[in-house]
Amino acid sequence: MKKITADTTVGEIVRAFPARSRVFENLGIDYCCGGKKPLAEVCQKKGLDPATVVAMLTALDGTSGITQDDPDTLSLSELCDHIERVHHGYLREELPRLDFMTQKVAAVHGDSEPRLVELRRVFETFNEKVAAHTKEEDESVFPAIRKLETAGGDKSVASRLAGEFGKLEAEHEKAGAALGQFKELTDSYTPPEWACNTLRALYDGLARLEKDMHQHVQEENNVLFPKALAMARPAAVASAAATCLSQNAEMGGMK
Repeated sequence: MKKITADTTVGEIVRAFPARSRVFENLGIDYCCGGKKPLAEVCQKKGLDPATVVAMLTALDGTSGITQDDPDTLSLSELCDHIERVHHGYLREELPRLDFMTQKVAAVHGDSEPRLVELRRVFETFNEKVAAHTKEEDESVFPAIRKLETAGGDKSVASRLAGEFGKLEAEHEKAGAALGQFKELTDSYTPPEWACNTLRALYDGLARLEKDMHQHVQEENNVLFPKALAMARPAAVASAAATCLSQNAEMGGMK
Protein backbone atom coordinates (compact mmCIF):
# COMPACT_ATOMS: atom_id res chain seq x y z
CA MET A 1 0.00 0.00 0.00
CA LYS A 2 0.99 3.66 -0.18
CA LYS A 3 2.91 5.30 2.65
CA ILE A 4 1.02 5.37 5.95
CA THR A 5 -0.24 8.86 6.85
CA ALA A 6 -2.45 10.27 9.55
CA ASP A 7 -5.34 10.15 7.06
CA THR A 8 -4.99 6.42 6.34
CA THR A 9 -7.74 4.41 8.00
CA VAL A 10 -6.67 1.88 10.60
CA GLY A 11 -8.51 -0.80 8.65
CA GLU A 12 -6.45 -0.11 5.53
CA ILE A 13 -3.27 -0.20 7.57
CA VAL A 14 -3.98 -3.67 8.95
CA ARG A 15 -5.40 -5.01 5.68
CA ALA A 16 -2.14 -4.19 3.86
CA PHE A 17 0.01 -5.84 6.55
CA PRO A 18 -1.99 -7.83 9.16
CA ALA A 19 0.97 -8.08 11.55
CA ARG A 20 0.41 -4.39 12.30
CA SER A 21 -2.60 -5.47 14.32
CA ARG A 22 -0.16 -6.16 17.17
CA VAL A 23 0.71 -2.47 17.43
CA PHE A 24 -2.94 -1.45 17.48
CA GLU A 25 -3.84 -4.10 20.05
CA ASN A 26 -1.06 -2.95 22.35
CA LEU A 27 -2.37 0.61 22.04
CA GLY A 28 -6.01 -0.36 22.50
CA ILE A 29 -7.00 0.71 18.97
CA ASP A 30 -9.98 -1.05 17.36
CA TYR A 31 -8.89 -1.95 13.84
CA CYS A 32 -11.82 -4.24 13.04
CA CYS A 33 -15.20 -2.70 13.82
CA GLY A 34 -13.58 0.73 13.99
CA GLY A 35 -11.43 0.13 10.93
CA LYS A 36 -12.96 2.90 8.81
CA LYS A 37 -11.66 5.66 11.07
CA PRO A 38 -8.52 7.61 10.05
CA LEU A 39 -5.44 7.09 12.17
CA ALA A 40 -5.44 10.76 13.20
CA GLU A 41 -8.98 10.55 14.59
CA VAL A 42 -8.24 7.36 16.52
CA CYS A 43 -5.00 8.76 17.93
CA GLN A 44 -6.72 11.96 19.02
CA LYS A 45 -9.31 10.01 21.01
CA LYS A 46 -6.58 7.88 22.59
CA GLY A 47 -4.27 10.81 23.31
CA LEU A 48 -1.59 9.38 21.04
CA ASP A 49 0.81 11.12 18.67
CA PRO A 50 0.04 9.95 15.10
CA ALA A 51 3.66 10.34 14.01
CA THR A 52 4.82 8.08 16.83
CA VAL A 53 2.26 5.44 15.93
CA VAL A 54 3.29 5.59 12.26
CA ALA A 55 6.91 5.13 13.34
CA MET A 56 5.94 2.08 15.39
CA LEU A 57 4.08 0.58 12.43
CA THR A 58 6.96 1.30 10.05
CA ALA A 59 9.45 -0.27 12.46
CA LEU A 60 7.31 -3.41 12.60
CA ASP A 61 7.27 -3.58 8.79
CA GLY A 62 11.04 -3.81 8.80
CA THR A 63 11.28 -6.77 11.17
CA SER A 64 11.26 -10.41 10.13
CA GLY A 65 10.22 -11.84 13.50
CA ILE A 66 13.07 -14.39 13.24
CA THR A 67 15.78 -14.40 15.87
CA GLN A 68 19.36 -13.90 14.69
CA ASP A 69 20.94 -15.91 17.50
CA ASP A 70 22.86 -19.00 16.37
CA PRO A 71 21.71 -21.71 18.80
CA ASP A 72 24.61 -23.99 17.94
CA THR A 73 27.11 -21.51 19.42
CA LEU A 74 25.34 -21.32 22.80
CA SER A 75 26.04 -23.36 25.89
CA LEU A 76 23.29 -25.60 27.21
CA SER A 77 22.27 -23.05 29.84
CA GLU A 78 22.38 -20.20 27.34
CA LEU A 79 20.29 -22.19 24.88
CA CYS A 80 17.69 -22.96 27.56
CA ASP A 81 17.59 -19.24 28.40
CA HIS A 82 17.25 -18.36 24.72
CA ILE A 83 14.35 -20.78 24.14
CA GLU A 84 12.54 -19.59 27.25
CA ARG A 85 13.01 -15.93 26.37
CA VAL A 86 12.42 -16.01 22.62
CA HIS A 87 10.07 -18.91 21.94
CA HIS A 88 8.29 -19.55 25.22
CA GLY A 89 7.97 -15.80 25.73
CA TYR A 90 6.43 -15.49 22.28
CA LEU A 91 3.94 -18.27 23.02
CA ARG A 92 2.93 -16.77 26.36
CA GLU A 93 2.11 -13.51 24.60
CA GLU A 94 0.69 -14.82 21.33
CA LEU A 95 -1.41 -17.85 22.29
CA PRO A 96 -3.96 -15.86 24.37
CA ARG A 97 -4.31 -13.44 21.44
CA LEU A 98 -4.89 -16.25 18.94
CA ASP A 99 -7.23 -17.97 21.38
CA PHE A 100 -9.42 -14.88 21.50
CA MET A 101 -9.42 -14.45 17.73
CA THR A 102 -10.19 -18.11 16.91
CA GLN A 103 -13.13 -17.94 19.31
CA LYS A 104 -14.36 -14.66 17.84
CA VAL A 105 -14.20 -15.61 14.15
CA ALA A 106 -15.78 -19.02 14.82
CA ALA A 107 -18.69 -17.33 16.59
CA VAL A 108 -19.16 -14.63 13.94
CA HIS A 109 -18.39 -16.50 10.72
CA GLY A 110 -18.71 -20.16 11.68
CA ASP A 111 -22.16 -20.60 10.18
CA SER A 112 -21.02 -19.49 6.73
CA GLU A 113 -17.52 -21.00 6.99
CA PRO A 114 -17.60 -24.22 9.06
CA ARG A 115 -13.84 -24.62 8.78
CA LEU A 116 -13.45 -21.78 11.24
CA VAL A 117 -15.31 -23.84 13.84
CA GLU A 118 -12.93 -26.73 13.20
CA LEU A 119 -9.99 -24.33 13.35
CA ARG A 120 -11.18 -23.22 16.77
CA ARG A 121 -11.48 -26.82 17.96
CA VAL A 122 -7.98 -27.75 16.80
CA PHE A 123 -6.50 -24.58 18.27
CA GLU A 124 -8.06 -25.20 21.69
CA THR A 125 -6.34 -28.57 21.95
CA PHE A 126 -3.08 -27.19 20.57
CA ASN A 127 -3.13 -24.31 23.04
CA GLU A 128 -3.73 -26.59 26.01
CA LYS A 129 -1.03 -29.08 25.03
CA VAL A 130 1.62 -26.48 24.18
CA ALA A 131 1.01 -24.59 27.43
CA ALA A 132 1.55 -27.79 29.43
CA HIS A 133 4.58 -28.69 27.31
CA THR A 134 6.38 -25.37 27.82
CA LYS A 135 5.51 -25.38 31.53
CA GLU A 136 7.18 -28.77 31.93
CA GLU A 137 10.26 -27.57 30.08
CA ASP A 138 10.53 -24.35 32.10
CA GLU A 139 9.96 -25.97 35.50
CA SER A 140 11.56 -29.40 35.14
CA VAL A 141 13.48 -30.23 31.97
CA PHE A 142 15.49 -27.05 31.48
CA PRO A 143 16.56 -26.83 35.14
CA ALA A 144 17.77 -30.44 34.84
CA ILE A 145 19.76 -29.58 31.71
CA ARG A 146 21.34 -26.59 33.46
CA LYS A 147 22.21 -28.82 36.42
CA LEU A 148 23.75 -31.36 34.07
CA GLU A 149 25.99 -28.69 32.61
CA THR A 150 27.03 -27.05 35.87
CA ALA A 151 27.69 -30.43 37.51
CA GLY A 152 29.81 -31.54 34.57
CA GLY A 153 27.56 -34.50 33.83
CA ASP A 154 25.64 -35.44 36.97
CA LYS A 155 24.74 -39.13 36.55
CA SER A 156 21.49 -38.76 38.51
CA VAL A 157 20.35 -36.09 36.06
CA ALA A 158 21.69 -37.83 32.97
CA SER A 159 19.76 -41.02 33.68
CA ARG A 160 16.33 -39.43 33.20
CA LEU A 161 16.95 -37.05 30.29
CA ALA A 162 16.77 -39.51 27.39
CA GLY A 163 13.24 -40.55 28.36
CA GLU A 164 12.18 -36.94 28.86
CA PHE A 165 13.52 -35.96 25.45
CA GLY A 166 11.67 -38.81 23.76
CA LYS A 167 8.41 -37.66 25.33
CA LEU A 168 8.99 -34.04 24.36
CA GLU A 169 9.83 -34.94 20.77
CA ALA A 170 6.61 -36.96 20.52
CA GLU A 171 4.72 -33.89 21.71
CA HIS A 172 6.55 -31.80 19.11
CA GLU A 173 5.24 -34.16 16.43
CA LYS A 174 1.66 -33.69 17.63
CA ALA A 175 2.11 -29.92 17.64
CA GLY A 176 3.44 -30.14 14.09
CA ALA A 177 0.37 -32.10 13.04
CA ALA A 178 -1.85 -29.36 14.48
CA LEU A 179 0.12 -26.72 12.58
CA GLY A 180 -0.52 -28.71 9.42
CA GLN A 181 -4.25 -28.62 10.16
CA PHE A 182 -4.10 -24.85 10.69
CA LYS A 183 -2.50 -24.45 7.28
CA GLU A 184 -5.01 -26.72 5.56
CA LEU A 185 -8.05 -25.13 7.20
CA THR A 186 -6.90 -21.62 6.23
CA ASP A 187 -5.83 -22.37 2.64
CA SER A 188 -2.20 -21.76 3.61
CA TYR A 189 -3.21 -18.72 5.65
CA THR A 190 -4.88 -17.01 2.69
CA PRO A 191 -7.92 -15.01 3.88
CA PRO A 192 -11.00 -14.94 1.66
CA GLU A 193 -12.03 -11.71 -0.04
CA TRP A 194 -14.84 -11.17 2.46
CA ALA A 195 -12.56 -11.54 5.49
CA CYS A 196 -12.79 -8.96 8.25
CA ASN A 197 -9.62 -7.56 9.76
CA THR A 198 -9.80 -9.89 12.76
CA LEU A 199 -9.82 -12.90 10.44
CA ARG A 200 -6.94 -11.46 8.43
CA ALA A 201 -4.96 -10.82 11.61
CA LEU A 202 -5.70 -14.36 12.80
CA TYR A 203 -4.40 -15.92 9.60
CA ASP A 204 -1.28 -13.79 9.78
CA GLY A 205 -0.80 -14.76 13.42
CA LEU A 206 -1.13 -18.47 12.64
CA ALA A 207 1.41 -18.16 9.82
CA ARG A 208 3.87 -16.54 12.19
CA LEU A 209 3.12 -19.14 14.85
CA GLU A 210 4.05 -21.85 12.38
CA LYS A 211 7.39 -20.18 11.56
CA ASP A 212 8.27 -19.68 15.21
CA MET A 213 7.26 -23.22 16.19
CA HIS A 214 9.36 -24.69 13.39
CA GLN A 215 12.41 -22.78 14.60
CA HIS A 216 11.58 -23.56 18.24
CA VAL A 217 11.32 -27.31 17.65
CA GLN A 218 14.43 -27.35 15.47
CA GLU A 219 16.46 -25.74 18.25
CA GLU A 220 15.27 -28.31 20.77
CA ASN A 221 15.21 -31.51 18.71
CA ASN A 222 18.36 -30.88 16.69
CA VAL A 223 20.54 -28.76 18.99
CA LEU A 224 19.58 -28.73 22.67
CA PHE A 225 18.59 -32.36 23.18
CA PRO A 226 21.55 -33.90 21.27
CA LYS A 227 24.00 -31.60 23.08
CA ALA A 228 22.56 -32.53 26.46
CA LEU A 229 22.69 -36.23 25.64
CA ALA A 230 26.29 -35.89 24.47
CA MET A 231 27.19 -34.33 27.81
CA ALA A 232 25.22 -37.01 29.66
CA ARG A 233 27.03 -39.93 28.04
CA PRO A 234 30.39 -39.38 29.79
CA ALA A 235 28.55 -39.34 33.09
CA ALA A 236 26.82 -42.59 32.23
CA VAL A 237 30.11 -44.18 31.13
CA ALA A 238 31.89 -42.98 34.26
CA SER A 239 29.08 -44.34 36.41
CA ALA A 240 29.25 -47.72 34.69
CA ALA A 241 33.03 -47.82 35.07
CA ALA A 242 32.79 -46.94 38.75
CA THR A 243 30.23 -49.69 39.28
CA CYS A 244 32.44 -52.19 37.47
CA LEU A 245 35.50 -51.25 39.55
CA SER A 246 33.47 -51.52 42.74
CA GLN A 247 32.23 -54.96 41.79
CA ASN A 248 35.73 -56.09 40.88
CA ALA A 249 37.04 -54.82 44.18
CA GLU A 250 34.34 -56.67 46.07
CA MET A 251 35.10 -59.87 44.18
CA GLY A 252 38.81 -59.43 44.89
CA GLY A 253 38.11 -59.06 48.56
CA MET A 254 36.17 -62.32 48.60
CA LYS A 255 39.16 -64.37 47.41
